[in-house]
Amino acid sequence: MTWLASLYPWIKALHIVSVIAWMAGLLYLPRLFVYHAEEPKGSPTAETFKIMDPAMAAVFVLGVLLALTPGAVDWANFWIYAKLVLVAGLAALHHALGRWRKAFAEDRNTRPARFYRMINEVPTVVMIAIVILVVVKPF
Repeated sequence: MTWLASLYPWIKALHIVSVIAWMAGLLYLPRLFVYHAEEPKGSPTAETFKIMDPAMAAVFVLGVLLALTPGAVDWANFWIYAKLVLVAGLAALHHALGRWRKAFAEDRNTRPARFYRMINEVPTVVMIAIVILVVVKPF
């Protein structure tokens, strides 16, 4: 795995780009759901939902490569485990958004716009926590 050390800056840069792309989708899609929840069933709004599976896949692949890079992560510290739990939470939210998108596409949404307004805040809070864990490494 020493070859990973020479590629570390590139893997890290691509990981950050992938995280930004994924977070853009996680931050924007719930807002679109707010607007869509307020539209009548059968509206063309559902056609605007495309998105973020490739970015999430890149985040995971590049993140694993970073984790495998010798010396990149001190596995004795707790921050990395907290970060991984939060990333798993974002992945779960990603999949929930996919299910909700399908419900909209099939005119089966039963949740009010207020629900999506609250969900819209979750990725922001989790992203802030992850950045603090990675940069500050508080524990």
